[in-house]
Amino acid sequence: MTSHELILISGLTALASGFPAALLGKKANAAQALSTLILVAANGVGAYAIYRWWIDGPIAPLTLPSPIAGVSVSIAIDGISAFFLVPILLVTALASIYGLQYWKQSEHEDNGRGVSFFLNLMTGAMTLLVVAHDGLMFLAAWETMAVSALFLVATEDHIAETRKAAWLYIAASHFATLCAFGVFALLFAINGSWDFATLKETGTPMAVALAALAFFGFGTKAGIMPMHIWLPTAHAQAPSHVSAVMSGVMIKMGVYGIVRVCTFFPEVPLSWGLFVLAMGTISAILGVAFAVGQHDIKRLLAYHSIENIGIIIMGLGLALVGRAEHEPVWVLLGICGGMLHVWNHALFKSLLFFGAGSVIHGVGTREIDLLGGLSKRMPATANCFLLGAVAICGLPPLNGFVSEIMIYLGLFRVATTPAATAASAAVFAAPGLALVGALAAACFVKVYGMVFLGAPRSEQAAHGHEAGKAMIGPMLVLAGCCTLIGVAPIVVAPLLDRMAAAWGGQAIGELTIATAAPLAAISIVAGIVLALLLAGTGFLLLRGIRRAPSGLTWDCGYAAPSARIQYSSSSFAETLVKLFGWALQPKVHLPKIEGLFPKDADFESHVEDTVLEKAVWPTTHAVTWLFSWGRYLQSGSLQAYLMYILVVVVFLLLWR
Repeated sequence: MTSHELILISGLTALASGFPAALLGKKANAAQALSTLILVAANGVGAYAIYRWWIDGPIAPLTLPSPIAGVSVSIAIDGISAFFLVPILLVTALASIYGLQYWKQSEHEDNGRGVSFFLNLMTGAMTLLVVAHDGLMFLAAWETMAVSALFLVATEDHIAETRKAAWLYIAASHFATLCAFGVFALLFAINGSWDFATLKETGTPMAVALAALAFFGFGTKAGIMPMHIWLPTAHAQAPSHVSAVMSGVMIKMGVYGIVRVCTFFPEVPLSWGLFVLAMGTISAILGVAFAVGQHDIKRLLAYHSIENIGIIIMGLGLALVGRAEHEPVWVLLGICGGMLHVWNHALFKSLLFFGAGSVIHGVGTREIDLLGGLSKRMPATANCFLLGAVAICGLPPLNGFVSEIMIYLGLFRVATTPAATAASAAVFAAPGLALVGALAAACFVKVYGMVFLGAPRSEQAAHGHEAGKAMIGPMLVLAGCCTLIGVAPIVVAPLLDRMAAAWGGQAIGELTIATAAPLAAISIVAGIVLALLLAGTGFLLLRGIRRAPSGLTWDCGYAAPSARIQYSSSSFAETLVKLFGWALQPKVHLPKIEGLFPKDADFESHVEDTVLEKAVWPTTHAVTWLFSWGRYLQSGSLQAYLMYILVVVVFLLLWR
C-alpha cells in the first residue's frame, strides 16, 4: 500500500472506532477499552503511513469519488501535513488511554459513550483534514471536526455554564466554517479548480479577500486574539482529556489552515508579514496577561493556549517577512520556530491539561484557591505538571526553549541586517516575546505554588489522592517527549527541513535548520542544565529532605497557623493584574468593615474576557433587539401579508 492509502485507512478507522463504545452499553468499560484499542491501532497505521511517505518520497495525490456528480476529492501527504499529523496521532491516542480512568463509561452513564464516540470521530476528521488536497475534502473534514467538538464541549450539558460555552463555541466555529467556504470558493473562482495549488492571479481583490478570510476564519479556530472568545470557556468546560486534545491539536487545525493558504501565494507583501507578526505578538502578550488573573486552573491553561498560538503566529509572521524581503534565514528560522512550537505546545499543554485533570479527579475542584499541598499527596502528578510548567515557560532544558530560541534568532537576524527597511519593524517583536516568557514564568510560579505547595486550602485538598496508571502513563510519555526535544533537537531537524521546504520552496533554497540554528550548542547547554538539575535533586533527596522534620515550613509567628495566612491566587497576581488593568479590567468586590466588632466579610476578584463582555455580548444584544422589531411584521393577518406583497411588487415595477 502507498502512504496515501495507509493514511486514508487510518483516518476512516479512527472515524468509526467510537462505535463499540457507543453501541455496547452505558456501563460497558470493555467497550470503551475496545474503542481505545481500535483508535490506537488506527493512529499506529497513520504513523506507519508517515514512515512510508518518508521512505518512498512524494507521490501523486490519491483521487476518490465524491457524492457530487462529476467532482472528485483527493488526499496527499507532504511535509506540512506530515508535520501536523504527528501531534494529532500521538496526543489523541494518549488522551483516549487517559480517558479510560478519567471518564469511565460505568461512572458516566449519561455521557460516557458520547465522549468516546465523538473524541474518536474528531480524531479521524483531523487526520483526514490535514491530508486533504482539495477544498471539498478539507471542508467535509473541517465540519465533522467542528460538530464533534461541539458535543464534547457540551458533555455536561446539565450545567448552565457548559451550555453557554457550547453555544458560544458553535457560533464561533460556524463563523470559521463560513470563512473557510469563502476561501475555497475564491480559490475555485481564481484557479478553476478545488485542488490546492498556487494562485494564477495574486494581488487582485479576490486574492486579497482570500487571504483575509483565511486569517480571520482559521484564526478564530486557532484562538488568535481577539477572535479567541470561544476558547477559554470551551476548554474549561470540556472533560480534561478532551481539553488536552482541543488545546493540543484541534486549535492547530486553524494554524494549519493559515499555513496551507500561505502556500497558495508565490509572493506575499511585506505588510502582510508585519501584520501577522503584530497580531501574534498581541495575542501572546494579552493571552498570558489574562492567564495571570484566572482562578480556574483549566481556564488559566486555556488562556495560555492563546499565548502559545500567538508565539506560533509570530514565527509564521517572521517567515512571511522573510519571504517578502527574500531573506532565506529569516524564512527558515521563522517557519521552523513556529511549526516546532506547534509540536511543543501540543506536548506540554496536553501534559498540563492531563495534570489538571488528575488534580480535578483527585480533589474534585478546578478552583485554585481551594487547592494546595498536593505535591505530598500526588507526587507523580506534581512532578509531571512541574515539567510541563518549565517547558511552557520556554526554559532549558525542555522543548519550549528550542522553538522560542529559533524565533529569537530570526528576530535578531532582522535586527543585525545592515540595511534599514520597513522590515526592521519586525525586531520589536523580540521584547514582546521576552515579556511573554517573564509573564508565563510568573503565572506558573503562582499555579504550581497555589496548587501543589503550601498547606491544603480546603478539606477537599487535604484528602486528595493520586491518579492511576492509565492517567499517569500518558503524562510520563508527554514528559519524556518534552525532554527529548529539549535535549536533542537534532532528532526533529530532518522533518523540520522537509516541512520548511514544502512551505517555503525557493524562498529557502538549500538552507537547513541545522546550519541556521545552533542545535548542537542547544543540546550541550540543555544537557548541562539537565545534569545539574538531576545532581541537585539527588543531593537534596539524599541529604536534605530525609532529615527535614515533618511540619509546616514557616508559621509566620502563629502558634496554630491556618491555610488562610497563605497567599491567595488574587493576592499573588495583584501587581501584574493592575499592570494590565487597561486590558483585563478586573472586577474587585471589596468587603465593608464597619464598627468595633464587624461581621464576617468576603473579598472577591475575577478577570472576565474583555472582548467577550465589552464587545461581543453588547453587540449581540443590540442586534437581537433590532431584529426583535421584525416580529411586529408577523401579525397573522392575511390582509397585511397581501399588502406586503403588493408593496414589493410595486417597488419592483418602479425599480425596473
